[in-house]
Amino acid sequence: MKQIITSLLENDMYKFSMGQAIYFLFPDYKTTWTFKCRNKNVRFTAEMVKEIKRQIKAYCKLRFKEEELTYLDSVPWIRGSYVDFLRLWQPRYEDFEISRNAECGLSIEAKGTWLNTSMYEIPVLAIVNEVYFHMNYNYDELFASFRVKLSNKILYLANGIYDIGAFSEFGLRRRLSGEAQDLAVRMLCGNNSKYHNSRCVGTSNVYLAKKYGVTPVGTMAHEWIMCVGQGNHKHNPAYSNWYAMEAWVKVYGILNGTALTDAITTDCFLKDFQLTYATLFSGVRHDSGDPYEWGNKMISHYTSLGIDAASKMLLFSDSLDFERAHNLHAYFNGRAKVAFGIGTYLSNDTCVEPLNIVMKTTSCNGQDVAKISDTPGKGMCKNPAYVNYLQKTINWRMEHEK
Repeated sequence: MKQIITSLLENDMYKFSMGQAIYFLFPDYKTTWTFKCRNKNVRFTAEMVKEIKRQIKAYCKLRFKEEELTYLDSVPWIRGSYVDFLRLWQPRYEDFEISRNAECGLSIEAKGTWLNTSMYEIPVLAIVNEVYFHMNYNYDELFASFRVKLSNKILYLANGIYDIGAFSEFGLRRRLSGEAQDLAVRMLCGNNSKYHNSRCVGTSNVYLAKKYGVTPVGTMAHEWIMCVGQGNHKHNPAYSNWYAMEAWVKVYGILNGTALTDAITTDCFLKDFQLTYATLFSGVRHDSGDPYEWGNKMISHYTSLGIDAASKMLLFSDSLDFERAHNLHAYFNGRAKVAFGIGTYLSNDTCVEPLNIVMKTTSCNGQDVAKISDTPGKGMCKNPAYVNYLQKTINWRMEHEK
């Protein structure tokens, strides 16, 4: 197979947003990341694992090019000192442990500084996906079905069947292939394409954002809240969101501010998302739980603080397709600014089932970390006792703190 990741820019924008904040505030933090395949019927062969290792080794030989660093330096919230750090930065294959010691036939762990390991998640998942679909199927047939479905999606927008307003392509981690995602971004977002009231405003893939002149989109992921809130042994993990937002504002102020609500449940998040942070952050992102219940809850919360919810962004990003986005847009438009981050539906919709694979932070500074989202089962932690402890701290806070 040809090399899959050919540029260090081929990563999600929120990795650079978080990377800069890690660089300034938490350069000594160390993390462990663990791969998991959630599909019950998927098996990776020895040949696939060998190719995945080869591809990760090739990725680890990459360096940033000056034109790529110049592009990053043009992003309003990226500082020159972080760009200088990236000029020296390189992935380390020594940080990886890759074997077949897992039920699905593929085990991947990455251990090292958070500065390093955070950057690995998205390229590794993209590599695993592309290797699997090339080696397990007739790839040409899959790509042909992908093209047909993508063309139909564009017709749905062009004909006004779906009206979803502003949306971004979020499919790098679970894409069919690099050429599939490239095609999706070029056809949907290139040349500022607009379809009635729907418009693709950007992509999370920084490499493709640069290539097609669209906005690189991404603020923070669950890892930020988990590591900042739970990686310091002195912190009460029920206050993870407060620690995470406080640190974010230290680096970004009012810039690049979309808060992720569901790392330790949205209800607990709202305890800390009071007037100062609700004012500073331009909006919030939904990634689990019922989106209508969540959106109504956020609008009510803004209203209770005396903030006009219509001035704030509700960004939906959980398992979306155009039909779900259309219905959510119709329901919330006018009550708040509404936007969508759409992933697998745009980058890996073919005649076969996509992979449901993740690579999550499982420890920080030698301590377990966990996510307790609004959808049961989306979390991932090696130590059930820690999850139980985290849930108890959340319960105590919700029951006793006014």
